[in-house]
Amino acid sequence: MSEDLFSDITDTLFENKAILSEEYQPDEIVEREDEIDAFRSALKDVLFGRNPSNVFIYGKTGVGKTAVTEYIMTALKAEVKRRDDADDLHVHFRNCNDDTVYRTVRALINSIRRDDREPFPETGHSTAHALETLYEEMDSNGGTYLFVLDEIDHLSDPNTLLYELPRARANDHLTASRVGVIGISNNYAFRSSLSPKVKDTLMEKEIAFSPYDADELRSILMTRAEKALIEDAWDDSAIKLAAANAAKDTGSARQAIDLLREGGDVAEENGASEITDEHIEVAVDRVQRGRVENKLRDQTMHGQLILEALAKLEVGGSTPAKSKQVQQAYVRVAEGRQQDPLTTLKSIQNHLADLTMLGFLERTEHNEGRAGGAHYQYELALDPTIVLETRDAIEAESM
Repeated sequence: MSEDLFSDITDTLFENKAILSEEYQPDEIVEREDEIDAFRSALKDVLFGRNPSNVFIYGKTGVGKTAVTEYIMTALKAEVKRRDDADDLHVHFRNCNDDTVYRTVRALINSIRRDDREPFPETGHSTAHALETLYEEMDSNGGTYLFVLDEIDHLSDPNTLLYELPRARANDHLTASRVGVIGISNNYAFRSSLSPKVKDTLMEKEIAFSPYDADELRSILMTRAEKALIEDAWDDSAIKLAAANAAKDTGSARQAIDLLREGGDVAEENGASEITDEHIEVAVDRVQRGRVENKLRDQTMHGQLILEALAKLEVGGSTPAKSKQVQQAYVRVAEGRQQDPLTTLKSIQNHLADLTMLGFLERTEHNEGRAGGAHYQYELALDPTIVLETRDAIEAESM
Protein backbone atom coordinates (compact mmCIF):
# COMPACT_ATOMS: atom_id res chain seq x y z
CA MET A 1 0.00 0.00 0.00
CA SER A 2 1.31 3.45 -0.86
CA GLU A 3 0.37 4.83 2.56
CA ASP A 4 2.97 2.50 4.12
CA LEU A 5 5.79 3.59 1.81
CA PHE A 6 7.45 5.85 4.39
CA SER A 7 6.26 4.12 7.56
CA ASP A 8 9.66 2.57 8.29
CA ILE A 9 11.42 5.96 8.44
CA THR A 10 11.25 6.79 12.14
CA ASP A 11 14.72 8.01 13.14
CA THR A 12 16.81 10.98 12.03
CA LEU A 13 20.27 12.31 12.83
CA PHE A 14 19.15 15.89 12.26
CA GLU A 15 17.81 18.12 15.01
CA ASN A 16 17.44 21.13 12.68
CA LYS A 17 18.55 20.39 9.13
CA ALA A 18 17.84 23.95 7.97
CA ILE A 19 20.99 25.05 9.81
CA LEU A 20 22.97 23.19 7.13
CA SER A 21 21.16 24.91 4.26
CA GLU A 22 22.59 27.68 2.07
CA GLU A 23 19.98 30.25 3.09
CA TYR A 24 20.60 29.85 6.85
CA GLN A 25 21.92 33.05 8.45
CA PRO A 26 23.85 32.21 11.64
CA ASP A 27 23.39 34.32 14.78
CA GLU A 28 27.15 34.36 15.20
CA ILE A 29 29.86 34.39 12.53
CA VAL A 30 32.98 32.39 13.40
CA GLU A 31 36.46 32.57 11.86
CA ARG A 32 35.88 35.99 10.26
CA GLU A 33 36.76 38.25 13.19
CA ASP A 34 39.31 40.35 11.26
CA GLU A 35 36.92 40.93 8.35
CA ILE A 36 34.10 41.85 10.73
CA ASP A 37 36.34 44.36 12.51
CA ALA A 38 37.35 45.93 9.18
CA PHE A 39 33.71 46.12 8.05
CA ARG A 40 32.66 47.59 11.39
CA SER A 41 35.32 50.29 11.17
CA ALA A 42 34.40 51.13 7.57
CA LEU A 43 30.77 51.86 8.51
CA LYS A 44 31.23 53.62 11.85
CA ASP A 45 30.40 57.06 10.35
CA VAL A 46 26.79 55.92 9.94
CA LEU A 47 26.45 55.99 13.73
CA PHE A 48 27.21 59.72 13.82
CA GLY A 49 24.98 60.85 10.95
CA ARG A 50 27.90 61.25 8.54
CA ASN A 51 28.25 60.18 4.93
CA PRO A 52 28.89 56.43 4.85
CA SER A 53 32.00 55.03 3.22
CA ASN A 54 31.70 52.89 0.12
CA VAL A 55 32.85 49.34 0.87
CA PHE A 56 33.91 46.63 -1.56
CA ILE A 57 34.08 42.99 -0.51
CA TYR A 58 36.17 40.52 -2.51
CA GLY A 59 36.55 36.74 -2.27
CA LYS A 60 35.65 33.42 -3.83
CA THR A 61 32.22 31.84 -3.52
CA GLY A 62 31.44 30.37 -0.11
CA VAL A 63 33.98 32.30 1.97
CA GLY A 64 31.42 34.27 3.98
CA LYS A 65 31.13 37.56 2.06
CA THR A 66 27.34 37.71 1.94
CA ALA A 67 26.85 36.12 5.37
CA VAL A 68 29.16 38.63 7.03
CA THR A 69 27.52 41.52 5.15
CA GLU A 70 24.04 40.49 6.32
CA TYR A 71 25.38 40.01 9.85
CA ILE A 72 26.95 43.49 9.85
CA MET A 73 23.82 45.13 8.42
CA THR A 74 21.63 43.54 11.08
CA ALA A 75 23.94 44.73 13.87
CA LEU A 76 24.31 48.21 12.35
CA LYS A 77 20.54 48.72 12.03
CA ALA A 78 20.05 47.67 15.65
CA GLU A 79 22.75 50.07 16.87
CA VAL A 80 21.42 52.97 14.79
CA LYS A 81 18.07 52.67 16.57
CA ARG A 82 19.87 53.17 19.90
CA ARG A 83 21.79 56.27 18.77
CA ASP A 84 20.40 59.80 18.89
CA ASP A 85 23.05 61.12 16.46
CA ALA A 86 22.38 58.52 13.78
CA ASP A 87 19.93 59.11 10.94
CA ASP A 88 17.36 56.47 10.04
CA LEU A 89 19.13 53.64 8.22
CA HIS A 90 17.70 51.98 5.12
CA VAL A 91 19.51 48.89 3.78
CA HIS A 92 18.58 47.47 0.37
CA PHE A 93 20.08 44.32 -1.17
CA ARG A 94 20.25 43.63 -4.90
CA ASN A 95 21.91 40.78 -6.82
CA CYS A 96 23.26 42.31 -10.03
CA ASN A 97 23.90 39.09 -11.93
CA ASP A 98 23.08 39.76 -15.62
CA ASP A 99 21.43 43.05 -14.62
CA THR A 100 21.40 46.32 -16.52
CA VAL A 101 21.83 49.58 -14.62
CA TYR A 102 18.19 50.43 -15.37
CA ARG A 103 16.91 47.15 -13.88
CA THR A 104 19.08 47.59 -10.80
CA VAL A 105 17.91 51.18 -10.23
CA ARG A 106 14.29 50.14 -10.85
CA ALA A 107 14.62 47.38 -8.24
CA LEU A 108 16.02 49.86 -5.70
CA ILE A 109 13.18 52.30 -6.37
CA ASN A 110 10.57 49.59 -5.87
CA SER A 111 12.22 48.33 -2.69
CA ILE A 112 12.00 51.88 -1.24
CA ARG A 113 8.40 52.48 -2.32
CA ARG A 114 5.61 51.27 -0.08
CA ASP A 115 3.53 48.31 -1.22
CA ASP A 116 0.50 50.50 -1.94
CA ARG A 117 2.33 52.49 -4.62
CA GLU A 118 2.72 51.74 -8.31
CA PRO A 119 6.00 50.01 -9.17
CA PHE A 120 8.44 51.84 -11.40
CA PRO A 121 7.91 50.69 -15.03
CA GLU A 122 10.06 47.95 -16.55
CA THR A 123 10.47 49.93 -19.77
CA GLY A 124 9.73 53.31 -21.27
CA HIS A 125 12.15 55.49 -19.34
CA SER A 126 15.83 56.33 -19.57
CA THR A 127 18.41 55.33 -16.98
CA ALA A 128 18.85 59.03 -16.16
CA HIS A 129 15.13 59.32 -15.36
CA ALA A 130 15.28 56.16 -13.24
CA LEU A 131 18.19 57.61 -11.23
CA GLU A 132 16.32 60.90 -10.79
CA THR A 133 13.32 58.98 -9.47
CA LEU A 134 15.55 56.99 -7.11
CA TYR A 135 16.94 60.21 -5.64
CA GLU A 136 13.42 61.60 -5.19
CA GLU A 137 12.33 58.46 -3.35
CA MET A 138 15.38 58.59 -1.08
CA ASP A 139 14.95 62.27 -0.22
CA SER A 140 11.23 61.82 0.44
CA ASN A 141 12.14 59.46 3.30
CA GLY A 142 15.46 60.98 4.35
CA GLY A 143 18.08 59.13 6.35
CA THR A 144 21.06 57.05 5.28
CA TYR A 145 20.85 54.48 2.50
CA LEU A 146 23.21 51.54 2.08
CA PHE A 147 22.82 49.75 -1.24
CA VAL A 148 24.33 46.26 -1.07
CA LEU A 149 25.05 45.18 -4.64
CA ASP A 150 26.00 41.50 -4.78
CA GLU A 151 27.86 40.18 -7.85
CA ILE A 152 28.39 43.78 -8.90
CA ASP A 153 31.03 42.68 -11.41
CA HIS A 154 28.20 41.07 -13.43
CA LEU A 155 26.38 44.38 -13.84
CA SER A 156 26.21 45.40 -17.51
CA ASP A 157 27.73 48.85 -16.92
CA PRO A 158 29.02 49.21 -13.35
CA ASN A 159 30.87 52.43 -14.22
CA THR A 160 27.61 54.36 -14.62
CA LEU A 161 26.11 53.31 -11.30
CA LEU A 162 29.36 53.59 -9.34
CA TYR A 163 29.95 57.07 -10.69
CA GLU A 164 26.44 58.38 -10.09
CA LEU A 165 25.53 57.08 -6.63
CA PRO A 166 28.61 58.20 -4.63
CA ARG A 167 28.41 61.69 -6.19
CA ALA A 168 24.65 62.12 -5.77
CA ARG A 169 24.88 64.33 -2.70
CA ALA A 170 27.83 66.39 -3.98
CA ASN A 171 25.89 66.99 -7.22
CA ASP A 172 22.81 68.15 -5.26
CA HIS A 173 20.70 65.19 -6.38
CA LEU A 174 20.27 64.40 -2.68
CA THR A 175 19.74 66.91 0.09
CA ALA A 176 17.81 65.09 2.83
CA SER A 177 19.54 61.71 2.55
CA ARG A 178 22.95 60.11 2.28
CA VAL A 179 24.08 57.05 0.34
CA GLY A 180 26.81 54.44 0.46
CA VAL A 181 27.49 51.51 -1.87
CA ILE A 182 28.57 48.10 -0.65
CA GLY A 183 29.78 46.01 -3.59
CA ILE A 184 30.34 42.26 -3.34
CA SER A 185 32.39 40.48 -6.00
CA ASN A 186 34.13 37.17 -6.66
CA ASN A 187 36.52 38.96 -9.03
CA TYR A 188 39.59 40.43 -7.34
CA ALA A 189 40.45 42.26 -10.58
CA PHE A 190 37.07 44.03 -10.75
CA ARG A 191 38.37 47.38 -9.52
CA SER A 192 41.03 47.50 -12.22
CA SER A 193 38.27 47.26 -14.86
CA LEU A 194 36.60 50.47 -13.64
CA SER A 195 37.23 53.82 -15.30
CA PRO A 196 39.73 56.21 -13.62
CA LYS A 197 37.01 58.75 -12.76
CA VAL A 198 34.96 56.04 -11.01
CA LYS A 199 37.97 54.92 -8.97
CA ASP A 200 38.55 58.51 -7.89
CA THR A 201 34.88 58.96 -6.99
CA LEU A 202 34.49 55.74 -5.01
CA MET A 203 37.41 56.08 -2.56
CA GLU A 204 36.11 52.80 -1.19
CA LYS A 205 37.30 50.64 1.68
CA GLU A 206 38.35 47.19 0.43
CA ILE A 207 37.97 44.00 2.44
CA ALA A 208 39.35 40.74 1.03
CA PHE A 209 38.00 37.38 2.21
CA SER A 210 40.60 34.65 1.80
CA PRO A 211 39.60 30.97 1.47
CA TYR A 212 39.14 29.15 4.76
CA ASP A 213 41.82 26.69 5.87
CA ALA A 214 41.04 23.26 7.30
CA ASP A 215 41.14 24.38 10.96
CA GLU A 216 38.77 27.27 10.28
CA LEU A 217 36.35 25.02 8.41
CA ARG A 218 36.48 22.47 11.21
CA SER A 219 35.50 25.21 13.69
CA ILE A 220 32.61 26.29 11.45
CA LEU A 221 31.39 22.71 11.04
CA MET A 222 31.53 22.00 14.76
CA THR A 223 29.42 25.10 15.42
CA ARG A 224 26.84 24.01 12.84
CA ALA A 225 26.87 20.32 13.89
CA GLU A 226 26.11 21.16 17.51
CA LYS A 227 22.93 22.97 16.40
CA ALA A 228 21.89 20.92 13.36
CA LEU A 229 22.48 17.34 14.54
CA ILE A 230 21.23 15.36 17.50
CA GLU A 231 23.64 14.57 20.32
CA ASP A 232 26.43 12.09 19.48
CA ALA A 233 25.35 11.96 15.81
CA TRP A 234 28.86 12.50 14.41
CA ASP A 235 32.41 11.29 14.81
CA ASP A 236 34.93 14.11 15.24
CA SER A 237 37.12 12.56 12.55
CA ALA A 238 34.23 12.90 10.06
CA ILE A 239 34.05 16.64 10.80
CA LYS A 240 37.81 16.86 10.30
CA LEU A 241 37.63 14.95 7.01
CA ALA A 242 34.84 17.14 5.63
CA ALA A 243 36.81 20.27 6.56
CA ALA A 244 40.02 18.93 5.03
CA ASN A 245 38.31 18.03 1.75
CA ALA A 246 36.68 21.44 1.40
CA ALA A 247 39.90 23.26 2.32
CA LYS A 248 41.89 21.28 -0.24
CA ASP A 249 39.32 21.95 -2.96
CA THR A 250 37.88 25.47 -2.67
CA GLY A 251 38.30 26.71 0.90
CA SER A 252 34.54 27.22 0.88
CA ALA A 253 32.42 26.96 4.02
CA ARG A 254 29.44 26.27 1.81
CA GLN A 255 31.11 23.18 0.39
CA ALA A 256 32.15 21.96 3.85
CA ILE A 257 28.60 22.38 5.17
CA ASP A 258 27.22 20.59 2.09
CA LEU A 259 29.55 17.68 2.83
CA LEU A 260 28.34 17.44 6.42
CA ARG A 261 24.67 17.56 5.39
CA GLU A 262 25.17 14.99 2.63
CA GLY A 263 27.21 12.83 5.03
CA GLY A 264 24.22 12.85 7.39
CA ASP A 265 21.94 11.73 4.56
CA VAL A 266 24.33 8.92 3.65
CA ALA A 267 24.50 7.80 7.29
CA GLU A 268 20.70 7.73 7.54
CA GLU A 269 20.43 5.76 4.30
CA ASN A 270 22.73 3.16 5.83
CA GLY A 271 20.88 3.06 9.16
CA ALA A 272 23.92 4.38 11.04
CA SER A 273 23.70 6.13 14.40
CA GLU A 274 26.48 8.60 13.62
CA ILE A 275 28.26 10.19 10.67
CA THR A 276 31.67 8.57 10.05
CA ASP A 277 34.57 9.01 7.65
CA GLU A 278 33.04 6.48 5.28
CA HIS A 279 29.84 8.52 4.99
CA ILE A 280 31.83 11.70 4.27
CA GLU A 281 33.82 9.91 1.55
CA VAL A 282 30.57 9.00 -0.24
CA ALA A 283 29.33 12.56 0.30
CA VAL A 284 32.48 14.00 -1.32
CA ASP A 285 31.66 12.30 -4.61
CA ARG A 286 27.98 13.28 -4.47
CA VAL A 287 28.64 16.92 -3.60
CA GLN A 288 31.39 17.26 -6.18
CA ARG A 289 29.11 15.93 -8.89
CA GLY A 290 26.24 18.19 -7.84
CA ARG A 291 28.50 21.24 -7.55
CA VAL A 292 30.11 20.69 -10.94
CA GLU A 293 26.73 20.15 -12.58
CA ASN A 294 25.25 23.33 -11.05
CA LYS A 295 28.28 25.46 -11.93
CA LEU A 296 28.46 24.03 -15.42
CA ARG A 297 24.78 24.73 -16.11
CA ASP A 298 25.31 28.36 -15.09
CA GLN A 299 27.88 28.93 -17.86
CA THR A 300 27.15 30.13 -21.37
CA MET A 301 26.92 27.55 -24.12
CA HIS A 302 30.39 28.41 -25.42
CA GLY A 303 31.82 28.30 -21.91
CA GLN A 304 30.38 24.81 -21.53
CA LEU A 305 31.78 23.71 -24.88
CA ILE A 306 35.26 24.95 -23.95
CA LEU A 307 35.09 23.00 -20.68
CA GLU A 308 33.95 19.92 -22.58
CA ALA A 309 36.88 20.36 -24.98
CA LEU A 310 39.35 20.61 -22.11
CA ALA A 311 37.82 17.55 -20.45
CA LYS A 312 38.37 15.55 -23.65
CA LEU A 313 41.94 16.83 -23.92
CA GLU A 314 42.56 15.81 -20.31
CA VAL A 315 41.11 12.32 -20.78
CA GLY A 316 43.39 11.97 -23.80
CA GLY A 317 46.44 13.07 -21.80
CA SER A 318 46.87 16.31 -23.77
CA THR A 319 46.79 18.83 -20.90
CA PRO A 320 48.07 21.31 -19.89
CA ALA A 321 47.18 22.79 -23.28
CA LYS A 322 47.86 26.12 -24.99
CA SER A 323 44.88 28.27 -25.94
CA LYS A 324 45.40 27.37 -29.61
CA GLN A 325 45.10 23.65 -28.78
CA VAL A 326 42.00 24.38 -26.72
CA GLN A 327 40.51 26.32 -29.64
CA GLN A 328 41.06 23.40 -32.04
CA ALA A 329 39.44 20.95 -29.60
CA TYR A 330 36.60 23.40 -28.93
CA VAL A 331 35.80 23.73 -32.64
CA ARG A 332 35.56 19.94 -32.94
CA VAL A 333 33.27 19.74 -29.91
CA ALA A 334 31.06 22.64 -31.06
CA GLU A 335 30.61 21.18 -34.52
CA GLY A 336 29.88 17.78 -33.00
CA ARG A 337 27.14 19.40 -30.90
CA GLN A 338 25.73 21.22 -33.97
CA GLN A 339 26.78 24.63 -32.59
CA ASP A 340 28.45 27.42 -34.56
CA PRO A 341 31.90 27.87 -32.93
CA LEU A 342 33.41 31.21 -32.01
CA THR A 343 35.82 32.18 -34.77
CA THR A 344 38.61 34.13 -33.07
CA LEU A 345 41.34 32.95 -30.72
CA LYS A 346 40.86 36.12 -28.66
CA SER A 347 37.27 35.16 -27.84
CA ILE A 348 38.47 31.72 -26.69
CA GLN A 349 41.16 33.33 -24.54
CA ASN A 350 38.57 35.61 -22.93
CA HIS A 351 36.45 32.59 -22.03
CA LEU A 352 39.51 30.79 -20.68
CA ALA A 353 40.34 33.79 -18.47
CA ASP A 354 36.77 33.89 -17.12
CA LEU A 355 36.67 30.14 -16.47
CA THR A 356 40.00 30.36 -14.67
CA MET A 357 38.72 33.18 -12.47
CA LEU A 358 35.61 31.12 -11.64
CA GLY A 359 37.75 28.18 -10.52
CA PHE A 360 37.01 25.78 -13.39
CA LEU A 361 40.56 25.86 -14.75
CA GLU A 362 44.14 26.04 -13.56
CA ARG A 363 46.44 28.28 -15.56
CA THR A 364 50.23 28.23 -15.64
CA GLU A 365 52.55 30.61 -17.44
CA HIS A 366 55.37 29.24 -19.60
CA ASN A 367 58.22 31.12 -21.22
CA GLU A 368 60.03 29.45 -24.10
CA GLY A 369 62.37 32.37 -24.70
CA ARG A 370 62.85 33.87 -28.10
CA ALA A 371 61.70 30.70 -29.84
CA GLY A 372 58.20 30.54 -28.40
CA GLY A 373 57.74 33.53 -26.11
CA ALA A 374 55.51 33.58 -23.04
CA HIS A 375 52.14 31.87 -23.07
CA TYR A 376 49.56 30.31 -20.76
CA GLN A 377 48.65 26.64 -20.53
CA TYR A 378 45.33 25.39 -19.18
CA GLU A 379 43.96 22.29 -17.49
CA LEU A 380 40.75 21.42 -15.68
CA ALA A 381 40.47 21.96 -11.95
CA LEU A 382 37.54 19.49 -12.00
CA ASP A 383 37.05 15.79 -12.63
CA PRO A 384 36.86 15.50 -16.45
CA THR A 385 34.54 12.50 -16.24
CA ILE A 386 31.96 14.52 -14.32
CA VAL A 387 32.23 17.37 -16.84
CA LEU A 388 31.64 15.02 -19.77
CA GLU A 389 28.76 13.21 -18.08
CA THR A 390 27.11 16.53 -17.19
CA ARG A 391 27.51 17.86 -20.71
CA ASP A 392 25.92 14.69 -22.12
CA ALA A 393 23.01 15.10 -19.70
CA ILE A 394 22.51 18.75 -20.66
CA GLU A 395 22.52 17.88 -24.37
CA ALA A 396 20.08 15.03 -23.83
CA GLU A 397 17.67 17.39 -22.04
CA SER A 398 17.71 19.80 -25.00
CA MET A 399 16.68 17.17 -27.52
